[in-house]
Amino acid sequence: MRALFVDANDTLAAVTEKLLRAQNLPVAINRNPAISPDDLPRLLDGAEIMIVDHTAVPTAIAAKCAGLKHVVFLGTGARSYMNPEELAGRGISVHTIKGYGDTAVAECAIALMWASAKSFGEMDRGMREGNWLRRDAVQLTGKTLGLIGFGGIAAEAARMAAGCGMKVIAWNRSPKTHPGVEFVALEKLLAESHVVSLHLLLNDETKGFLSRERIAMMRPGSILINTARGAVVDEDAMLDGLRSGHIAHAGLDVFTVEPLPPGHPLTKLPNVTLSAHSAFRTPEASDNLIGAALDHCRRIIAGGR
Repeated sequence: MRALFVDANDTLAAVTEKLLRAQNLPVAINRNPAISPDDLPRLLDGAEIMIVDHTAVPTAIAAKCAGLKHVVFLGTGARSYMNPEELAGRGISVHTIKGYGDTAVAECAIALMWASAKSFGEMDRGMREGNWLRRDAVQLTGKTLGLIGFGGIAAEAARMAAGCGMKVIAWNRSPKTHPGVEFVALEKLLAESHVVSLHLLLNDETKGFLSRERIAMMRPGSILINTARGAVVDEDAMLDGLRSGHIAHAGLDVFTVEPLPPGHPLTKLPNVTLSAHSAFRTPEASDNLIGAALDHCRRIIAGGR
């Protein structure tokens, strides 16, 4: 069996090559992150395993990939790029990778929280333009952080926030317990949190989860952080909340459309701090990610299916 990493950027290609030196695995690397879905049948050329980072895998295209039996998606949000159920119906299994960047993403969420509370982005932009732009800040010690969704990333964020002297509350769809975290009803979380941070996987149930109605339930003047997926938020409602001040500031690493188009309304607002879906981009997370992908390949090859 053969595997191909179809859309490797320079960083992930280098990590893959480094880890492959110590392993005898038939994994090839296509060093071109700018491929299109239409390129996949030609690139794979009968390979049974596709490792994919960010390229969409439409079911109709996958059906043209002769021999393809497994898709190893580099992350948890495969549904943003493919339909796993449709692929399974064609005999193609989709494998995802969890936990590889929990600390990295949690650090990004906490960093966006601090940057939002202190208006660092707005002041930085103003000073670069020659303006001595001073802004009052939010003191986060003693404030409440509300985590919507509670997996590995949220657990790491809770640890960091507690170390900053914040109270941490959380809501999760299934019952959970965690030291130092109070689990509450969603309505209570929205009403009481000075900072709301989203940690939901994107699926049919969570698309638009933070709706206009739920944004209206948020504590007036609160901060919204999203390092999950852009589509879990009603973007138009969020924009209205930011314009009115109901949401004092948003720190966003993910967006409904990526890359964020030039001139997008979010780029026009002073009370938004933006990062380019880069929360997971640390050397440690990249090593974990590619290591887990190669483990998937090893198991698949060893099983012969």
